[in-house]
Amino acid sequence: MSSLQAASVTRKRGAGYWAVALLALVLVLFGLPIFGGGAYLILLGGSWYYVFAGLGLLVTALLLLRGSLAAVSVYLLTYIGTVIWAFWEVGLDWWAQVPRLVAPTIILLLVLLSMPVLSRLSRSPRRRRR
Repeated sequence: MSSLQAASVTRKRGAGYWAVALLALVLVLFGLPIFGGGAYLILLGGSWYYVFAGLGLLVTALLLLRGSLAAVSVYLLTYIGTVIWAFWEVGLDWWAQVPRLVAPTIILLLVLLSMPVLSRLSRSPRRRRR
């Protein structure tokens, strides 16, 4: 692809694309310390949850950047794992669930809102040529 073609593709990217890219960046910024901290926690004999949650966030971010709808499935699995872990850890204590589930639920909503953009990106002719 020539630089002129690349510039043309960049100009065609709308607000939806940049919103998805920003969401991917946020997931990387959350995912790296969660993954790294989880690895350290494992060395201390702690929970494996954080490694899997961080990995789920990082894979979701990568798939978002690639414009793949698979990002939604990966995050749904990560979210379901988070809910299971949260209830296993603190049971039905509502106030103890709030810090464990509010941020992941907000991210779930944002990932779900990205579906129309991901669907459009996955149908674009540029994606089909790869």
